[in-house]
Amino acid sequence: MKTPLPKVNEIEKKWYVVDATDKVLGRLATQIALRLRGKHRPDFTPHLDTGDFIIVINAEKVRLTGRKLDQKMYHKHSGYLGGLKSMTARQMLDKKPEDVIMLAVRRMLPKNKLARHQLKKLKVYRGGEHPHQAQTPEPLEISA
Repeated sequence: MKTPLPKVNEIEKKWYVVDATDKVLGRLATQIALRLRGKHRPDFTPHLDTGDFIIVINAEKVRLTGRKLDQKMYHKHSGYLGGLKSMTARQMLDKKPEDVIMLAVRRMLPKNKLARHQLKKLKVYRGGEHPHQAQTPEPLEISA
């Protein structure tokens, strides 16, 4: 007996909205990465995109435990000599809180073309408003 594989056009994708207020960053990111890949579904297939769309609101209110606000560093390099720029997590949350969640989730996904496609289904917003009301997203409660 062959294992049934879902067809790409038959995969039903839902929209969920997650409120990041007072959620721990790592625990939130693991649950989001799991939903984006589709590992919560019984028809999960590693080589197909079976995941759902996730909308994260209130990204600036995410929480980091311990002394990570001052000790965790985010680095980027321009490619030129001496072009390394670093920011602490506190500075990153002040300037670009969307990127903090996006980077945490991206680093939990596999490093391939499929993961880049799955990451496009993650929408992160600083405040409590989002422009995806037409998709009628369901609230997703993540315990953290």
